Amino acid sequence: MPRSRPARAQTILRATLFRCALLAGLFASAPAVAQDYAPRDVGGWTVAASKDKLGCFLTRTYPVTGETTLLLGLDIDGSNHLSVLNANWSIRQKERWKLTFRLSHGGYTEHEVIGMTSDGKKGFVTNFEAKFPAYFASSKALHIYRGDVPVEQLNLEGSGAAVAELRRCVALFAERPAAGARDKGRSGRIPRDPFAPDAARKSKD
Repeated sequence: MPRSRPARAQTILRATLFRCALLAGLFASAPAVAQDYAPRDVGGWTVAASKDKLGCFLTRTYPVTGETTLLLGLDIDGSNHLSVLNANWSIRQKERWKLTFRLSHGGYTEHEVIGMTSDGKKGFVTNFEAKFPAYFASSKALHIYRGDVPVEQLNLEGSGAAVAELRRCVALFAERPAAGARDKGRSGRIPRDPFAPDAARKSKD
């Protein structure tokens, strides 16, 4: 079950902000994200791969005032990051707040978030424990508060199927060796064909 807990270390939040900065341009251009995994609609959500191919994300924009956008990202290392943005909000880039998140069962009290901007909208990014995507998938709604002030109330209908597809997307990239992994520890002077007539000369260049 979700539980109230203190915010994570600042280094983790900075890493989360960096990952979401990489995703920032994806709100408006999801179809061009990654050639290996075509973005798809699942249960009212869009699921796509991140540009760096280190994970995937699901997103939905709600037809409310300011058009709130929610994005949940999941990386191949198991970490996650949640972003919520709205065109009417005034939260500033890198500004820190503590918000309360309530799911259908349980939630997180006074959880630290960091301000961010994307595609003309302002909002925040944060991360949660590894089980958060499962809680998200089993919830019908996500309510967010700043103290007693309601920030947003979002319908999570279809999130179960979307998170299942999100995990499938991440698994596709997790199964692939990292770029350059097979060349780790290998000298860059080794020629492509060491038996070619000019191999000795090329290896010295």
